[in-house]
Amino acid sequence: MFKKDALQIIVFQTYGTSNHLYLRGRAIEDESINLEQKGAFKLLFNAWKRFETDEIKNTQIRVKVGDDKFFYTNTDDRGYFLLDEKVENLSDYVTEEGWIHLVFSYSAENLKRTIQSDNRFPGEILIPSKKAAFGVITDIDDTILHTGLVSILKWRVLFNTLLTSAGKRMPLDGAPEFYHLLHQGKTGEESNPIFYVSHSPWNLYRYLEYFLKKNNFPKGPIILRNFPKPFSKKAKGEIPQKQKEISNILKTYPELKFILIGDSGEHDPDIYMQIVNLFPNRILAIYLRSVNHKKKMLRVKGLYENYKTIPVLLVDKSEEAIEHAKLHGFISLK
Repeated sequence: MFKKDALQIIVFQTYGTSNHLYLRGRAIEDESINLEQKGAFKLLFNAWKRFETDEIKNTQIRVKVGDDKFFYTNTDDRGYFLLDEKVENLSDYVTEEGWIHLVFSYSAENLKRTIQSDNRFPGEILIPSKKAAFGVITDIDDTILHTGLVSILKWRVLFNTLLTSAGKRMPLDGAPEFYHLLHQGKTGEESNPIFYVSHSPWNLYRYLEYFLKKNNFPKGPIILRNFPKPFSKKAKGEIPQKQKEISNILKTYPELKFILIGDSGEHDPDIYMQIVNLFPNRILAIYLRSVNHKKKMLRVKGLYENYKTIPVLLVDKSEEAIEHAKLHGFISLK
């Protein structure tokens, strides 16, 4: 008999309010993936392990806040869990930067399996600081991380995801600096929240989390999507998942205005325009990274050519976005 892998809980960084707990994560077997792995074969093996997961289904998860608050939720048939619950005031547990530290654990007594870290898995939830002047919602792929989504047959996406370790991936020039300036805001002390919303599947959560941390991006919630089931079809007229997630963030913080950052290669230009229409006076500006694809760039330029509702900038270099943000009072002039 093969020895079964130990269990783990991957906790996704999420967001909430002092009276609303919104937690997500996944319970799976620990495949011990090395995010700094080298060698084509080992990288391919790691990629396979990310998607061929062994889920811990229909199992109760316990969440501890501080020393005395406990909440419970259950995993679904793919190992995912969601705790979306109204709670009493959580303000006492919030750090200066707006984070609450949590401890997740398996609570099922009949779970006869080895568990990592003596059944304690850390997690965090963001409650934006009262000092925040605005929030930032940003894409990841081809916005801060070059993926090759516009390459022929998307071959570059496969190469980067399967054959490049998270530690070797490079951010787009100047992106970490721009995001830190936005996080600090005009006064330099605003702690403006950054939300990373991507079309990538949750299977890549740790890969992207590691990339953001290694390249010194501001810490923020990372919101991805469930990997689609085989042969599943999108319903006609169905709202894109990314648009739903952005709408949820804006609804969670009705008093906060936002800056949207994306790229010109896929659906961000259309989704962001729709968000502006759905949430009047809530979006301060849109920044769209230019991509190396003439037809797509022409489409986006045409889409926004006479758009006067809010400031929109097509960005070739981060320095352009920084100067634009200074001009509109989003970041410090220093």
